[in-house]
Amino acid sequence: MVEKPMVSVCMITYGHEKYIEEAITNVLNQEVDFEFELVVANDCSPDNTDTIIKNIIDTHQKGELINYYSHKKNMGMMPNFVFALKKCKGKYIALCEGDDYWTDTLKLQKQVGFLEMNLDYNISFHPIKIFNENSQELQVDSITREVPNVTDILDLAKGNYIHTASVVLRNNFKLKKWFLKVYIGDWALYMLAVKNNKVAKLEGTMAVYRVHDLSVWSSKSEQKRIEQTNKTVLIILKNLKGINEAAKSILKSRLTSKNILSFKMILKNIYNRIR
Repeated sequence: MVEKPMVSVCMITYGHEKYIEEAITNVLNQEVDFEFELVVANDCSPDNTDTIIKNIIDTHQKGELINYYSHKKNMGMMPNFVFALKKCKGKYIALCEGDDYWTDTLKLQKQVGFLEMNLDYNISFHPIKIFNENSQELQVDSITREVPNVTDILDLAKGNYIHTASVVLRNNFKLKKWFLKVYIGDWALYMLAVKNNKVAKLEGTMAVYRVHDLSVWSSKSEQKRIEQTNKTVLIILKNLKGINEAAKSILKSRLTSKNILSFKMILKNIYNRIR
């Protein structure tokens, strides 16, 4: 166990027996000149995920870097994510879910090195590729929009463009109770963490996002994505303190565009609950 890691890699997992070994092994294979830990939170997986993780801890030469938490009851994705984040002790936090994986052994070294030298940036990320389980093909990312190499909270307010497996951020934020209510945990975390600093997009593809039938976001219908996006935007607007007026305006505009019908339904449901 690493007492004072420079980086904590946060990995949540549920039902990832096919993928978890690749995810963990590629984290442990990172080549760095600092100490890091891997925090793995298993949300009571009903398959062999637990057995696989324990075997890696026992047999991998860097197994001692893993801080493993196996829940006896299913908490749900957001409570498990918050649990794992709170276990991270590092100056920086890197994210990699149990069905994704890293492809560059210098990924952490590059991203942490950048943030150490550029204190006006709170987040760094990079391009990823997508592995489609159905077609068994590695594809160029066509999900997220293209952004400049330097962005900020105004760009993030327009929508997420950072894949979870690509991000490293400063561990200088505090999670409040409202964070448990959001439906898009990674985007909400970036909005919370960026503050008044900048976001850096580094060169090079260094991770793979895996799309499969059990993928939490990609398996949802378009209508469900719209509803959950609007709910998360509303929670951010209500609870995120210190956000500037320009960012607020962008967030509000997202609720009055093509999502207006869903937004009205959300307001109606909220009204009915508080009557």
